Amino acid sequence: MKTKFGHLTYCSNIHVGESWEDHFLELKTYLPQIKKEVSPNIPLAIGLRLSHEASLTLIQKDKLLEWKEWLTKESMYVISINGFPYGGFHSDIVKENVYHPDWSTRERYEYTKRLFEILHELLPKGEEGGVSTPPLSYLYFETNKIDLKSNVETYTENIIKTLVDLIRFNIESNRVLHLDIEPEPDGIIGTFVDWIRWYEIELLPRALPILYREFGFEKDVAIQNTKEHIRLCLDVCHLAVTNEVNDVILSELNRTGIKVGRIQVSSALKIKFTGSPEPILNALKPFDEKKYLHQVVSLNKDGTMISYRDLGDAINAGAKPGEEWRIHFHVPIFLEKYDRFLSTQEELIFMLGEQKKAPLTNILEVETYTWNVLPKYLQISLVSSISREINWVKSIFGIT
Repeated sequence: MKTKFGHLTYCSNIHVGESWEDHFLELKTYLPQIKKEVSPNIPLAIGLRLSHEASLTLIQKDKLLEWKEWLTKESMYVISINGFPYGGFHSDIVKENVYHPDWSTRERYEYTKRLFEILHELLPKGEEGGVSTPPLSYLYFETNKIDLKSNVETYTENIIKTLVDLIRFNIESNRVLHLDIEPEPDGIIGTFVDWIRWYEIELLPRALPILYREFGFEKDVAIQNTKEHIRLCLDVCHLAVTNEVNDVILSELNRTGIKVGRIQVSSALKIKFTGSPEPILNALKPFDEKKYLHQVVSLNKDGTMISYRDLGDAINAGAKPGEEWRIHFHVPIFLEKYDRFLSTQEELIFMLGEQKKAPLTNILEVETYTWNVLPKYLQISLVSSISREINWVKSIFGIT
């Protein structure tokens, strides 16, 4: 729904379906029920997740027309697309496969370009929109520093190819579309600090001569166009895990002029070890499931941090009293506590408060996709879960 604080939506990656037929069936089943609960009188915004396979179908004119007619009939619209998972997001085991293919490949570039073509057709008139994408690649795919440096150059070159496409598209169609790159723990861009460093040291210096060659843009115009079309996907869960949701984000965005394409409204799992760690470690074991990566950052009493690739690695390493763990597990945003566990809801409320004071973006996308892998005692019906998430955000903003 469109509010004075931005378009409030949720990501359809919670709904299964790698083919468009299967995903459309899920959307037709759930979206009308969710709209009735959260947006009965105004159009419902959708953050669409399209797999590679689904995008090949939806790009066809007849399929796209059918989807647009259904959206109009149901009083809904698409404002963003999640282009992070290329395929297999609901496979039995996803883990690091979610990064394949990465930004070193033509497949990732072509898939993303196709998503922008679809988004342009779906966006309401006068609106801009974005496609989210992985943080270039997964750090542990790299074998050594020499390969990493070379690969970062390749990733960046393909991002710049996308940038050129988006600028050309804006010139021809007068439509601003932006690529929203999403820092995630253990990504090549794993933190907000990594994002700023990559943007200023890798992206801009490589983009400027290419934009001069392609469009004749002088330095200031080239920088302006880059910042218009390559933006930050600010996933609050991810940056809470790396302990970065604070005033530094705001000051650095202000200093650099880098834009936020969307805020992914999400919370991470937080653990404070105050006594014997064993009972808590045992209670965490149901969260160590086989489907998704759940990276962990441990904050010690002296301020140092230790990172673990997955929750199982952290549990096996153990914990000491005084440690605080942040776990990449997208837990329901409307809950602050889970029995003996906590969430990073405080950081989310901070970021929503900043959005309320001075909007950073025009897209607020709730992204809790782990409902079906949560321990059973935390699971409720999908419609109730999603509706409660959106209504909680509305309450934070004072929207009735």
